[in-house]
Amino acid sequence: MTPGGGFPNSIASRKEPPGITPSKSMKRVIIRSMAEVVTTLPAPLKAWEDGTIRVGSSRVLLDLVVHHFKQGATAEQIQHSFPSITLRDIYGAIFYYLEHTEEVETYLADQETQAEEIEQTLRNTQGPTCVQKRLEERRTRIFK
Repeated sequence: MTPGGGFPNSIASRKEPPGITPSKSMKRVIIRSMAEVVTTLPAPLKAWEDGTIRVGSSRVLLDLVVHHFKQGATAEQIQHSFPSITLRDIYGAIFYYLEHTEEVETYLADQETQAEEIEQTLRNTQGPTCVQKRLEERRTRIFK
């Protein structure tokens, strides 16, 4: 604004629709352009061939970021734990989680089920290791 209260020549010389001051018009342009930016930002998530979802260009799982977030960690604390992720990607992952909570929770439950199945398969297919055998022998000797 100029000392007299008016707008500088470049703004005041524009033709505004009747009843709209230059400041209202500029606010509309800013808000409209902000809405376009927000709706065009992609989520910083990548689905890998193994079915996992990674954050940004890192190998950090979405599961880990969501887990830390649900435990009360801030984005900065999450970045401290996983320095390969940018703050922008962490905020984007948290935003995605908050906007798609049901889908992400379903994904997390599926990942947990898959991990339990793999663990059970490994336990069933592998025999006891040397250490496990020695521990069993010691138990039997102690409790005889």
